[in-house]
Amino acid sequence: MTKYTVRKYQKSDYKTWNAFVAQAKNATFLFHRDFMEYHADRFEDFSLMVFENQIVKAILPGNKQGKLVHSHQGLTYGGLVYEGSTKLASVIEIFKAILFFLKENGFEKLYFKAIPSIYHLQPADEILYSLFLADAKLVRRDSLSVIDLSQEKNISKIRKRGIQKAISNQLIIKEENDFESFWNEILIPNLADKHQAKPVHSIAEMNQLKALFPNHIHQFNVYSDTKIVAGTTIFETETVAHCQYISKNEKQGNLGSLDYLFQYLIQERFAGKRFFDFGISNENQGKNLNEGLSYWKESFGAGTIIHDFYEVETANYSKLETVLI
Repeated sequence: MTKYTVRKYQKSDYKTWNAFVAQAKNATFLFHRDFMEYHADRFEDFSLMVFENQIVKAILPGNKQGKLVHSHQGLTYGGLVYEGSTKLASVIEIFKAILFFLKENGFEKLYFKAIPSIYHLQPADEILYSLFLADAKLVRRDSLSVIDLSQEKNISKIRKRGIQKAISNQLIIKEENDFESFWNEILIPNLADKHQAKPVHSIAEMNQLKALFPNHIHQFNVYSDTKIVAGTTIFETETVAHCQYISKNEKQGNLGSLDYLFQYLIQERFAGKRFFDFGISNENQGKNLNEGLSYWKESFGAGTIIHDFYEVETANYSKLETVLI
């Protein structure tokens, strides 16, 4: 009999959940309930809380679709979250309890988005070992382009030429509190033209999130005189500055705008962070790589960190029962 009990998150757990997120070793502000619930109308929440003697030991941000549970589809990442003192054997037992709970409640599979290691405050890959033990199937693998900011920056000559071009064009970088100009003049037109898509976040949602998390969400725009020519939206965690959106005005030609912007962000604005994460250059569930985009990021000195996605049958809780010896 496991010593852990599992139940679904309830609105009355709001403070308890957020307090746990604040002290966990592998959580970021994306797991705060205020962030998770800005798009509550899009997902049927099925977040889980794991207890030992009525004390929270782990949480799993999630939503459900029929007989499937996803580690939350509205989050970039969202695996099992636990505290710094949690041991490997305990994570195995916690994961077994979660799978058993899901099985008992009629769910057949769990789709699991791991939390990339750069977002951990301490080593926290215990869940990856637990997934292996449960015969989880790797169903997607994305490649993040990441710079280790504690190491010497190795920027290519072509990027340096772009920076000099931006300086000669007298471009100006501004950190701003609104998202209208970047969304309406740069991001929305580019996504529509290139991908027939829209931004995941609306302007209203970004303004709402910025008001809730002013120290974590930042907008940087580049201007030629008074005209916006490029920009990026940054989600900042304790260890990482992550690019949520990157885009420029393709009709303005090569002004060096993005080279100039990212040189500033990497060398100055976020130089004190542990990592700078450009995000993925993948499409088709990780099966394709946008080579040009990946090369541009690598030319700033970025290397590759993997972000894995798994599928595990809930009945496989039984495979964890004989692991510990």
